[in-house]
Amino acid sequence: MTLVLNLIGVLVFVGGLLFSIAWHELGHLSTAKLFGIRVPQYMVGFGKTIWSRKKGDTEYGLKIIPMGGYIRMIGMFPPGEDGKVTARSTSPFRSMIEDARSAAYEELQPGDETRLFYTRKPWKRVIVMFAGPFMNLVLALALFFGVWMTFGINRTTTQISGVSPCVIQQSENREVCKSTDPVAPAKQAGLRADDRIVAFDGRPVTDWATLQKKIRDTIGPATLTVVRDGRRVTVPVNLIENRVAKTDGHGGYVKGEYVTAGWLGFSPKTEIAALSFGESVDHMGEIVDGSIQGLVKLPAKIPALWNAAFDGAEREPDSPMGIVGAARMSGDIAALDLPGEQKFSILLNVLGMFNLSLFLFNMLPLLPLDGGHVAGALWESVRRGVAKLFRRADPGPFDVARLMPAAYVVAGVFVCFTLLVLVADVVNPIKIT
Repeated sequence: MTLVLNLIGVLVFVGGLLFSIAWHELGHLSTAKLFGIRVPQYMVGFGKTIWSRKKGDTEYGLKIIPMGGYIRMIGMFPPGEDGKVTARSTSPFRSMIEDARSAAYEELQPGDETRLFYTRKPWKRVIVMFAGPFMNLVLALALFFGVWMTFGINRTTTQISGVSPCVIQQSENREVCKSTDPVAPAKQAGLRADDRIVAFDGRPVTDWATLQKKIRDTIGPATLTVVRDGRRVTVPVNLIENRVAKTDGHGGYVKGEYVTAGWLGFSPKTEIAALSFGESVDHMGEIVDGSIQGLVKLPAKIPALWNAAFDGAEREPDSPMGIVGAARMSGDIAALDLPGEQKFSILLNVLGMFNLSLFLFNMLPLLPLDGGHVAGALWESVRRGVAKLFRRADPGPFDVARLMPAAYVVAGVFVCFTLLVLVADVVNPIKIT
């Protein structure tokens, strides 16, 4: 039964992946057709075509490897200086440029002169290239908000789960009290499991992040207002200084980092609760902020990823993960001993994170990513605007093809990184428990 559930989880992710890719390319396709650009192909996947059908000017199809997708637009790059596709050159960089330019004109037909991508105004090209990642963002928001506002999220509350019997520095990584350990302030004050803290020093608190910050900012006497057995009780406490785990600013912790702060000595309860629209917007901001920080820190995680792939080191929980790893994780989630609706909501969150990552990654201003083409169109708009302002001759379209050598470097780095992640996902996957 576990194997069947695992397979179902993998299939759900693969199905969601294919839909996400098709949805992304639909953004490019629909806006390209809206602006009169000819699109010969719309493909989901890479490699050998397993199904295709032509409708109008466009061939729609599925390919055997579900690792991406693409649409082909006529005239992605402007012609050479002589108005034509320049002949091949012995220079490897020139060959890269002209190979890219040649590919953009492979299926040029009579009448296509007015349907070329590069002839469209820069703002239209920005819309066409931004539309793909934007579709992923829309899908991510739909998945996240749908789950958060219906099923809810697992979040830490201000209710006490358990009280620490003694003072132990979290950096010591031990749970058993020694005879020399002093009594924890929470136990000394008489706090109990199931007490819900509703105010700190007379000021209301409704969420764990706020309460956690107040506790850490206080050393010395304070008062807590708790709801106990349906009654409000004021409890005087005396917080002490302790070595505790560093927080991420949202109620979570940063692994392996510690700070000195106020400490009370209790564990908060967690619960699954639906979010309001406003709470969902706030939570989305936290997710986006964390994702951007993760993208920025990606290069720094490569050594640990290499060690996990080839040296048998422990795989970090926040380690980069590829499609294979996400599929395995989805299978593990489906096999967990949890209610069906909870497993389904987690799978939808995984797909939401995948789509958010696609949006952020594709918006990097680097070719061959969509963000690179957006940056090229914006630069062309700036150049033409400056020329018009100073009454100079129109500099013409910005030749994005000249950046193809750099694009090949970026693509090479991305391929190497993808292979490294793939090896790590196969030999040392992130475990879900």
